[in-house]
Amino acid sequence: MNASHPGQTPNAGRSPPPHRILGVDPGLNTTGYGVLEATPRGPRVVAAGAITSRAKTSLASRVRDIYDGVAAVLAEHRPGSVALEELYSHYNQPKTAILMGHARGVICLAATQAGAPVSHYAATQIKKVLTGAGRAPKTQMQAAIRRELDLDATPEPADVADALAIALCHYHLGRTNQQLEAAQAATRLRVGRPVLDLAALQNSKSKIQNPKHVRNSNARND
Repeated sequence: MNASHPGQTPNAGRSPPPHRILGVDPGLNTTGYGVLEATPRGPRVVAAGAITSRAKTSLASRVRDIYDGVAAVLAEHRPGSVALEELYSHYNQPKTAILMGHARGVICLAATQAGAPVSHYAATQIKKVLTGAGRAPKTQMQAAIRRELDLDATPEPADVADALAIALCHYHLGRTNQQLEAAQAATRLRVGRPVLDLAALQNSKSKIQNPKHVRNSNARND
């Protein structure tokens, strides 16, 4: 048992744990995931892989496989936030969107139970953040992932690379939000400083230059 001094918590003096982001690319057959850790030198890959569901089983069994796999990743790596790609629905394939909604639902459930807030990003937003172009081809996205994470090769299967891209998007947007909040806080500090009252200053200056002559109480009265 670790002893602690009175009035001092056991974790006193320790640096806070690093922030981790879990990016998930949902799929009924294969769900890719990637865990990034924010460091002073930039994001680094902690873990990445794929969760596969059992083929030719019921929908309930498959989403249970996805839930169990994501819950295990959350329990092992304890990310502070989870990022998902927004559901894209094509009018020619409405059934696909409905099935994907089941997978996303159990992922959100697992994240909420683990206490990790979930953020959602459109595919075009992810591409724009990583490459500057919302319609960037997959090859350009893969090159951006390798460059940003200092990887020798593109992660496979493609679901894993997509999950890392989602996590990277969340990382960059999170940094942008922090910078905006810091700038807003600095602005509030500047605005909150006392403002010099020019009217009061001029009035005071006038009194100094034109003092009122007060009659001496000891002077003789006419």
